[in-house]
Amino acid sequence: MELTEKLLNLRKANGLTQEQLAEQLGVSRQSVSKWESGQAVPELDKIVSICEIFHVTADYLLKPSDMDILSVKTEMLEKQQKSLEHTIHKKEVKRNIILGCVSIYLIAFAIIMLIERITWENDFLWNIFPGVTLHIIVLCVATAVVIIFYIKSDRA
Repeated sequence: MELTEKLLNLRKANGLTQEQLAEQLGVSRQSVSKWESGQAVPELDKIVSICEIFHVTADYLLKPSDMDILSVKTEMLEKQQKSLEHTIHKKEVKRNIILGCVSIYLIAFAIIMLIERITWENDFLWNIFPGVTLHIIVLCVATAVVIIFYIKSDRA
Protein backbone atom coordinates (compact mmCIF):
# COMPACT_ATOMS: atom_id res chain seq x y z
CA MET A 1 0.00 0.00 0.00
CA GLU A 2 1.31 3.44 -0.94
CA LEU A 3 1.27 6.73 0.94
CA THR A 4 -1.85 7.86 -0.93
CA GLU A 5 -3.84 4.80 0.12
CA LYS A 6 -2.56 4.91 3.68
CA LEU A 7 -3.49 8.57 4.05
CA LEU A 8 -6.98 7.95 2.66
CA ASN A 9 -7.55 4.88 4.85
CA LEU A 10 -6.24 6.57 7.99
CA ARG A 11 -8.42 9.62 7.41
CA LYS A 12 -11.54 7.52 6.88
CA ALA A 13 -10.72 5.16 9.77
CA ASN A 14 -10.59 8.19 12.08
CA GLY A 15 -13.84 9.61 10.73
CA LEU A 16 -12.31 12.77 9.30
CA THR A 17 -13.27 14.58 6.13
CA GLN A 18 -10.62 16.03 3.85
CA GLU A 19 -11.61 19.45 5.10
CA GLN A 20 -11.22 18.48 8.77
CA LEU A 21 -7.80 16.94 8.15
CA ALA A 22 -6.73 19.97 6.12
CA GLU A 23 -7.78 22.27 8.96
CA GLN A 24 -5.73 20.27 11.48
CA LEU A 25 -2.71 20.40 9.18
CA GLY A 26 -3.12 24.05 8.23
CA VAL A 27 -3.48 23.35 4.51
CA SER A 28 -6.30 23.53 1.99
CA ARG A 29 -8.74 20.69 1.34
CA GLN A 30 -7.40 20.58 -2.21
CA SER A 31 -3.92 19.76 -0.87
CA VAL A 32 -5.28 16.77 1.03
CA SER A 33 -7.19 15.71 -2.07
CA LYS A 34 -4.02 15.89 -4.19
CA TRP A 35 -2.08 13.86 -1.62
CA GLU A 36 -4.76 11.16 -1.57
CA SER A 37 -4.99 11.02 -5.36
CA GLY A 38 -1.22 10.89 -5.82
CA GLN A 39 -1.00 14.22 -7.66
CA ALA A 40 1.26 15.65 -4.94
CA VAL A 41 3.25 14.57 -1.90
CA PRO A 42 3.03 16.30 1.48
CA GLU A 43 6.04 18.27 2.69
CA LEU A 44 8.16 16.76 5.46
CA ASP A 45 6.66 18.90 8.23
CA LYS A 46 3.16 17.87 7.08
CA ILE A 47 4.17 14.20 7.12
CA VAL A 48 5.33 14.61 10.72
CA SER A 49 2.02 16.28 11.59
CA ILE A 50 0.05 13.51 9.83
CA CYS A 51 1.95 10.90 11.88
CA GLU A 52 1.08 12.76 15.09
CA ILE A 53 -2.61 13.13 14.18
CA PHE A 54 -3.05 9.45 13.32
CA HIS A 55 -0.58 8.11 15.92
CA VAL A 56 1.53 6.27 13.35
CA THR A 57 5.25 6.27 12.59
CA ALA A 58 6.82 7.83 9.53
CA ASP A 59 8.05 4.34 8.57
CA TYR A 60 4.49 3.09 8.54
CA LEU A 61 3.32 6.05 6.49
CA LEU A 62 6.16 6.10 3.94
CA LYS A 63 7.20 2.46 3.52
CA PRO A 64 5.00 0.31 1.27
CA SER A 65 3.43 -2.76 2.89
CA ASP A 66 0.62 -5.20 2.15
CA MET A 67 -0.24 -5.69 5.84
CA ASP A 68 -1.04 -2.02 6.39
CA ILE A 69 -4.54 -2.13 4.91
CA LEU A 70 -5.43 -5.06 7.16
CA SER A 71 -4.26 -3.28 10.30
CA VAL A 72 -6.10 -0.08 9.35
CA LYS A 73 -9.32 -2.02 8.70
CA THR A 74 -8.88 -3.91 11.97
CA GLU A 75 -8.45 -0.64 13.84
CA MET A 76 -11.52 0.80 12.10
CA LEU A 77 -13.60 -2.25 13.09
CA GLU A 78 -12.38 -2.04 16.68
CA LYS A 79 -13.43 1.62 16.87
CA GLN A 80 -16.84 0.78 15.40
CA GLN A 81 -17.26 -2.06 17.90
CA LYS A 82 -16.39 0.22 20.85
CA SER A 83 -18.83 2.81 19.57
CA LEU A 84 -21.57 0.19 19.23
CA GLU A 85 -20.86 -1.16 22.74
CA HIS A 86 -21.05 2.38 24.12
CA THR A 87 -24.38 2.97 22.36
CA ILE A 88 -25.80 -0.31 23.68
CA HIS A 89 -24.65 0.54 27.21
CA LYS A 90 -26.30 3.97 27.04
CA LYS A 91 -29.57 2.37 25.87
CA GLU A 92 -29.45 -0.16 28.73
CA VAL A 93 -28.87 2.60 31.28
CA LYS A 94 -31.74 4.63 29.81
CA ARG A 95 -34.04 1.60 29.90
CA ASN A 96 -33.12 0.88 33.52
CA ILE A 97 -33.81 4.48 34.50
CA ILE A 98 -37.22 4.39 32.82
CA LEU A 99 -38.09 1.07 34.47
CA GLY A 100 -36.97 2.39 37.85
CA CYS A 101 -39.09 5.54 37.48
CA VAL A 102 -42.15 3.55 36.40
CA SER A 103 -41.65 1.24 39.38
CA ILE A 104 -41.56 4.17 41.78
CA TYR A 105 -44.80 5.57 40.37
CA LEU A 106 -46.47 2.15 40.54
CA ILE A 107 -45.50 1.91 44.20
CA ALA A 108 -46.90 5.41 44.77
CA PHE A 109 -50.22 4.45 43.18
CA ALA A 110 -50.32 1.29 45.28
CA ILE A 111 -49.79 3.41 48.41
CA ILE A 112 -52.61 5.74 47.33
CA MET A 113 -54.96 2.81 46.83
CA LEU A 114 -53.95 1.35 50.19
CA ILE A 115 -54.51 4.65 51.98
CA GLU A 116 -57.94 4.97 50.37
CA ARG A 117 -58.88 1.78 52.20
CA ILE A 118 -57.75 3.15 55.59
CA THR A 119 -60.19 5.96 56.35
CA TRP A 120 -58.88 6.98 59.76
CA GLU A 121 -55.49 7.78 58.23
CA ASN A 122 -57.21 9.88 55.58
CA ASP A 123 -58.94 11.90 58.30
CA PHE A 124 -55.69 12.26 60.23
CA LEU A 125 -53.70 13.42 57.19
CA TRP A 126 -56.54 15.67 56.06
CA ASN A 127 -56.26 17.50 59.41
CA ILE A 128 -52.49 17.91 58.94
CA PHE A 129 -52.76 19.04 55.28
CA PRO A 130 -56.15 20.75 54.96
CA GLY A 131 -57.17 21.46 51.37
CA VAL A 132 -54.46 19.24 49.89
CA THR A 133 -55.48 15.79 48.88
CA LEU A 134 -53.38 12.88 49.96
CA HIS A 135 -53.05 11.76 46.35
CA ILE A 136 -51.15 14.90 45.42
CA ILE A 137 -48.86 14.54 48.43
CA VAL A 138 -47.99 10.94 47.54
CA LEU A 139 -47.39 11.85 43.89
CA CYS A 140 -45.12 14.75 44.91
CA VAL A 141 -43.09 12.44 47.13
CA ALA A 142 -42.92 9.88 44.30
CA THR A 143 -41.76 12.57 41.90
CA ALA A 144 -39.03 13.63 44.32
CA VAL A 145 -37.89 10.00 44.62
CA VAL A 146 -37.89 9.66 40.81
CA ILE A 147 -35.74 12.78 40.45
CA ILE A 148 -33.25 11.52 43.04
CA PHE A 149 -33.21 8.09 41.35
CA TYR A 150 -32.56 9.68 37.95
CA ILE A 151 -29.74 11.89 39.22
CA LYS A 152 -28.02 8.96 40.95
CA SER A 153 -28.48 6.68 37.91
CA ASP A 154 -27.19 9.34 35.53
CA ARG A 155 -23.95 9.68 37.50
CA ALA A 156 -23.27 5.94 37.47
